[in-house]
Amino acid sequence: MNREISPLDGRYRDRLGQLGDFFSEFALVEARCEVELRYLDALDATGLLPPLTSEEKGRIAEARASFSNSDFLRVKEIESEIRHDVKACELFLRERLALLNAERIHFGLTSADVNNLAYGLILTRYRDEAQLPQLRALLETLIGLADLWKEIPFPARTHGQPASPTTAGKEIAVFAGRLLRQAKQLEEHRFRGKANGATGTYASFCAAFPDFDWIVFSETFVDSLGLEPNSCTTQIEDHDGLAEYFGITSRVNNIVLDLDRDLWEYLSRGEMVQRAAKGEVGSSTMPHKVNPIRFENSEGNVSISNTLLHTLADELTHSRMQRDLSDTTLKRNIGVALAHAYLAVGETLRGLAEVEIDEEAAFAHVEATPQVLTEAVQTVLRAEGHEAPYETLKKLSRGTELTLDGLREFVKALPIPEDTRTRLAALRPADYVGLAPQVCQTVLAHAHAWLAKGSSD
Repeated sequence: MNREISPLDGRYRDRLGQLGDFFSEFALVEARCEVELRYLDALDATGLLPPLTSEEKGRIAEARASFSNSDFLRVKEIESEIRHDVKACELFLRERLALLNAERIHFGLTSADVNNLAYGLILTRYRDEAQLPQLRALLETLIGLADLWKEIPFPARTHGQPASPTTAGKEIAVFAGRLLRQAKQLEEHRFRGKANGATGTYASFCAAFPDFDWIVFSETFVDSLGLEPNSCTTQIEDHDGLAEYFGITSRVNNIVLDLDRDLWEYLSRGEMVQRAAKGEVGSSTMPHKVNPIRFENSEGNVSISNTLLHTLADELTHSRMQRDLSDTTLKRNIGVALAHAYLAVGETLRGLAEVEIDEEAAFAHVEATPQVLTEAVQTVLRAEGHEAPYETLKKLSRGTELTLDGLREFVKALPIPEDTRTRLAALRPADYVGLAPQVCQTVLAHAHAWLAKGSSD
C-alpha cells in the first residue's frame, strides 16, 4: 500500500521519478562522498602529504564510480549513531578506502565545504540533464506552433476588450521569445562554491602548511567541479548564486503561467480547441466536457514552485553571524521546488500537444470587430495632417455598434486623396495584422539558432 505524503512521490511519481537521481537523500549522500573523493585526489596532487599508493588511487576511483545502495545504507547507519550527516560520509569513506593515512580524508574541511559543493554538483547536473532539455522541448514545441500559425489572423484583447488583431503564431512567438531569454541565462548560470574552512579563513589549512597557497588550491579545486569559486565567505557559501538561479527558474515559471492562462482563455472562447483523448472523461456529470486540465495543473504547480523558490531565495541569503543551521533544512526542499516547476512545464507540454487552432472561429471573431480599424483610420489621418483625427474616430466608434459598412461610409466622406480613401475602404480586420508574421519569423530564427547551438555542443 502506498502511503506517500507528497504527490511528487505518489500521484506524479511516474513523471518525476528520474528527478530522484538529483534530489533524493541517496543523491545528496552520493554527491557528498564524491566531493570528499575528488578532494582526496586534489590534495594528493599538492605533494603536501605522502603520496597515495596506486592501490589507494584505484580504491578511490572505484568508490567514485560505484556508490551503491548498500554504501548509502551504511552512511545512514553511521549517521544514526553519531547524529551528523557529513561526518558520517567521512567515517564511511575511512572504512571503504582503508587508506594508510585516513586523516587526509576531510582534511581541513568543514561540513559546509562539502555540502555547498555537493549541492553545486547536483544542481548543475539537474540544470544540464533535466531542466534545460525540458525547456528546449517546450521551445521547440512553441516555435513549431508559431511557424504553423504565423499567418493566421487572430483576435487580440487589451483590458479584455477587442484590440488591433494579431496572428496566432505571433502570440505564441511572444512566449517563445521570453522563454528563450531565460533559457540563455539559465544555460550561462554557474553555481558557486567554496572550500575555505570553518569560518572562511583557511585557518586550519594554514596551521598545517603555512607556506602553501591555499586560496589558489581552493579556487582551482572548486573550478574543477565546474563551479565558480567564492573565496570570501563565512562558514557557509552565501547562496546569492542559488538565489539568482531560483530567480531564473521562477521567471520561467511565470512565463509558463502566463502561457497557461492565455491558452485557457483561447480555449474558453473557442478560438482554440482541444483534441478529445479516447477514453478520457471531462466531467463526472457532463459528458460533453473536454477540460483544459493540463494548463490548470501547470498553473497550480507553478504557484507551489514559486512560493518555495521565493522563500528559498529570501531565506538562504540570510545567516546569523558566521553560520546557523536554518539553511540545511531549507536546502532539503530545493528538489521539491524544482520538481513542481518541472511538473508544471511537463503539464504545459502535454496540453500543447492536444491544442489546435479553430481557424474559422478565430477569423470570425476578428471580423466581428470592425471597430479595431479606427486605429488605422485615425493614424492615416494623422499622417495626412488632419486636425483631431483621434477625437473624430473616438466620437464615431466609442460606445457604439460600428459596422464595417458604417466605417467605410465614413471613410468615403473624408477629404483625403483618392488612393488613400481606396486603401482605407478596402481594409478588413483580418488584414490588419501589420508585421506580425515578420515579427514571428524573427523570433523563430533566434530560437532555431540557440537550439541548433545546444544540439551541436
